[in-house]
Amino acid sequence: MMKKIKQVLALTVVTAVVLGAFISDSVTAFAMDGESTDQPIVLRVCNWEEYIDEGDWEDDEVIDLDSGDIFGENSLVEDFEDWYLETYGRKVEVEYSCFGTNEELYNMLTIGDEYDLVCPSDYMIMKLMSEDWLEPFSQNFFDEEDENNYYVKGVSPYIRDVFDENEINGESWSKYAAGYMWGVTGIIYNPDEVSREDASTWHIFDNEDVYRRITIKDNVRDSMFAAVGAVKSDKLTDPSFIADPDYRSLLMDEMNDVSEETVLAVQDYLQKAKNNLYSFETDSGKADMITGKVVANYQWSGDAVYAMDQAEEDDFYLEFAVPEESTNLWFDGWVMLKEGIGNDPAKKQAAEAFVNFLSMPENAVRNMYYIGYTSVISGGDDGRVYEYLEWNYAAEDDEEDVVDYPVGYFFSGDPEDEDYILMVPEEQTRRQLYAQYPTSDVIDRSAVMWYFDPDANARINRMWINVRCFNAKNIPVPVFVVVGALLAGILFIMIRTRLKNRDTGRQ
Repeated sequence: MMKKIKQVLALTVVTAVVLGAFISDSVTAFAMDGESTDQPIVLRVCNWEEYIDEGDWEDDEVIDLDSGDIFGENSLVEDFEDWYLETYGRKVEVEYSCFGTNEELYNMLTIGDEYDLVCPSDYMIMKLMSEDWLEPFSQNFFDEEDENNYYVKGVSPYIRDVFDENEINGESWSKYAAGYMWGVTGIIYNPDEVSREDASTWHIFDNEDVYRRITIKDNVRDSMFAAVGAVKSDKLTDPSFIADPDYRSLLMDEMNDVSEETVLAVQDYLQKAKNNLYSFETDSGKADMITGKVVANYQWSGDAVYAMDQAEEDDFYLEFAVPEESTNLWFDGWVMLKEGIGNDPAKKQAAEAFVNFLSMPENAVRNMYYIGYTSVISGGDDGRVYEYLEWNYAAEDDEEDVVDYPVGYFFSGDPEDEDYILMVPEEQTRRQLYAQYPTSDVIDRSAVMWYFDPDANARINRMWINVRCFNAKNIPVPVFVVVGALLAGILFIMIRTRLKNRDTGRQ
């Protein structure tokens, strides 16, 4: 009997050891698969340089809204890591890096750099969608009942409609992209040197009144958009064109016309206009305006705000105008990459949580304050974004020369909404407020520039090379004659010398 009991006990011990080993191996495998809550989620994020609040605000930088103070003590990346652990009970580590241009980001991806979440601009989002790089957002991301889904609850109705209505390969942008910052393009100018009328047309680039005192963007898309506006100016400003019931779609078609005829017209315009320019520039335009080196500059709205703010510190006042022909509606947005996210649901959830965290109204305000651009977040039922707008621009009670400034199209989707009418100093209808939140008539004449197919891109790039580098067609005939004569003379001397040397050798 005792022998049988010992056998049973021994079997039990062996079974326990084997079972324990199995459980241990299973837990280890579970952890290696990245599903253990003890293992941190590593989230690789790549964003534009200086495009997120990095914290370390000075004590006097507190944004004291009626609903409470907003202050950036730590970077938003650090704050997200703390918030995620507190909210979801799991640690996340963000590996944050930056890129300088959309093309640089694309090159980084094509050579094998792996990221989970990146923030390209509109056309690059379209390109990545068309080439099947992107992971769609989950259904839960769009669930407004989830209290942590700040993006879907707080994105501007206007921006939401833009993302919903535009498609690539039959799928809306909103399925793959969440907006971050947005704006329009226009002309920042010195009102003492340039009239508002002259600054309110894309023809300012060939206006001899600003000869060698105006700059344009050194990239093909922005400069082409401006040139299309100039070469089609008569049509785009024709009252019958504007009154057409299909005006918005017709405008999009015209501003995205990449036919051979239009591209050649754009090339001719830019080649003539560049003789009137101070320079093509990428980032120096702001400084050139602030120092007075130039009197007008083609600019994105966020950089225009920066230039106006900096100039104002020296009692130097600049203004912003949006051309009457059309303006480019641009945006940057967050997208998840298939190669990074893979089939890891935890990583995908963390990436969506990062977007939601940045979409909290207080964090949208921190970003706007820190980087100067305009968030796509209006706040929904949370009024802090609108409060921040009032905090920046509302007129003082005793201030004179004030006007009403409606922004309902952005905050509620209704341009006539009386709850979103600011009373502001009249000058703000031409300055920072106008750049950050353009009036509804500007929005009506805005157009997104599409991503073009390979044939169109090749045509556009050839045009840009001719504009920026060299085009034989632009060499005057007399120059050809002189150069031809010089070459003929050199060739004659070479032949004569060779014949003479040959005859000398025979002797």
